[in-house]
Amino acid sequence: MNRTKFHWFEGMPSKCTILEAVPGVGNVGKLVVDALIEKHPSRVIGWILHPDFPPHATIGDDGLIMPPRIEVSSIMLPDGSTIIVMTGTMQPLTAAGQFEVSESILELASKSQTTRLLVLAGLSSKPEDRSIHVVCSDSAVRKSLEEDDIEVSKTQPEGGMIGITGMILSLAPILSVPAIGVVADTVGTSSDILAADRLSSWIEEAFDLPLELDLDTTEKTAASLMESINPGGTIEGYLEIDDPEVSQDFYV
Repeated sequence: MNRTKFHWFEGMPSKCTILEAVPGVGNVGKLVVDALIEKHPSRVIGWILHPDFPPHATIGDDGLIMPPRIEVSSIMLPDGSTIIVMTGTMQPLTAAGQFEVSESILELASKSQTTRLLVLAGLSSKPEDRSIHVVCSDSAVRKSLEEDDIEVSKTQPEGGMIGITGMILSLAPILSVPAIGVVADTVGTSSDILAADRLSSWIEEAFDLPLELDLDTTEKTAASLMESINPGGTIEGYLEIDDPEVSQDFYV
């Protein structure tokens, strides 16, 4: 039985693009979605809850303590269109929990008839590497992207994908969800704002989404993000990633 729970403040809109990102290498995807929430009109419409989240309740802006969660937010873009963002400072600390949350996100995307689910992440690379890698698990999705002149990677990441990032993408065809991984090369610093800027610009051009982010917004977002993730520590420590067998080019 899937232990994931949704707590809704208002209904989930249908036929929207969904962007998903959690902390990871360079925090690239996380910076993009947090900057979108910061810059454009947005509101939290729901929480994703799971018992395998780190047991760390936090104080919100209104002074009320809230459970560990992934938040579902509705964002209005400059052209008046709405996108949905799913993000948080954590993911389940168990493989079973990561599978269950990923499955539930895909079920929600399928039920709401999402037009596109973009999973945003970073890939640890050399400083001179500045590519954007597009990854998918469905041959029909790959064909559609290639027909739009978007190159789909068949070799990266060499070390595979872990966490809910990999689970969402790999399980998407089972529920017929058009999921696409968009991954930016990053030197792997705690908050790579330049890689995040490249990622948001690429998404704007490739998918005609007017994100309209700027480096100033992203830089300000980066400072608050690192404080909220793990004051004085590392992302790897927070996620308890200490397996020496895991390749250094993974992303989550």
